[in-house]
Amino acid sequence: MKLIALTAVAMVAFAANSVLNRMAVGAGLMDPVGFAVVRLMAGALMLALVLALRGARGGALWAGWHGRGAGVAGLLVYLFGFSLAYLSLDAGVGALILFGAVQVTMFAGAVLAREAVPRQRWLGAGLAFLGLVVLMAPGSAAVPSVLAGGAMAVAGVGWGIYSLAGRGARDALGATAWNFVLAVPVAVGVALVLGADHLVITPGGLWLAVVSGAVTSGLGYALWYGVVPQLGAARAGVAQLTVPLIAAAGGALLIGEGVSLRFAVAAVLVLGGVALASLQSGFFRR
Repeated sequence: MKLIALTAVAMVAFAANSVLNRMAVGAGLMDPVGFAVVRLMAGALMLALVLALRGARGGALWAGWHGRGAGVAGLLVYLFGFSLAYLSLDAGVGALILFGAVQVTMFAGAVLAREAVPRQRWLGAGLAFLGLVVLMAPGSAAVPSVLAGGAMAVAGVGWGIYSLAGRGARDALGATAWNFVLAVPVAVGVALVLGADHLVITPGGLWLAVVSGAVTSGLGYALWYGVVPQLGAARAGVAQLTVPLIAAAGGALLIGEGVSLRFAVAAVLVLGGVALASLQSGFFRR
C-alpha cells in the first residue's frame, strides 16, 4: 500500500506541472519564459539539494558526459515549449499532446538508430499519432490555435530527445539534476536576450513557478526515481498512462476546464497506442 501511495503521489506531481503552469501562464500571472526559467532554477536547486543529501560528489558532473549536451538542449526545448503552450491549452489537453509527442519521438529515435522495431510497436506509435491528429485537427475547440498545439508538440519532441539522451545514464537522478543545473545559465541568457520588459512576474505567478520547479518537478522526479526500481518497468509504464487523465481532472476541478468528447477519443487512441507499443517493446516487462 505504501508503494501504491508513493506512486500515486509521483503521478499527481507530474500532472500538477500542467495545472500549475496553466494557472500561472494562462491567467497572466507570469509570462511563459519567466515561468520556465524560475521553474528550472527552483528544480535545479531542489535536485542539487537532494544530491547533496544523498552524498553525491561534484565529480559526478563530468561522469557520463556522453549525451549531456542533447539532454540539456532537450530539457530547454521542453520547458519553453511547455510554458508557451499553456497560454491557451487546457491542462489535460496539453499533457495528452506532450505524452503523444514523446512517444512518437522516441519511436522515431528507435527507427533512426536502426533498432529492431516489433510490428506491434509500429501499430502503437501509429495509434498515438492518430490520437494527436484527432485532437489537433482543424475545428478542435480543445486546441484553440496551431501555435499552442505546435508548441506543446515541440515540447514533447524535446522531452523525447531528453529521454533518448539519458537512456544509458548509470545514475538517472544525478544526470537529471546536472542537466537542470547546466540548463540554468542558458535559460537565463534566453530571458535576457528577449528583454526584461517582456517579463511578467506577480507574487502569485512566482509562487506557482517555484512550487512547479522545486516540488512537483524536483521532488517529484526524486520520488519517482526512488519508486521505479520497486515497481519494475511494467507497472512504472502503466502508472505514467494516468498523468494526462489526472491533469484533465485537475484542470476541471481547480480551473473549471471542460473535458470534450474529442479529448476523450484522442486520450483512448494516444494512451492505448502508448500502452500497446510499450508492451511489445519490453518497456512494461519487469
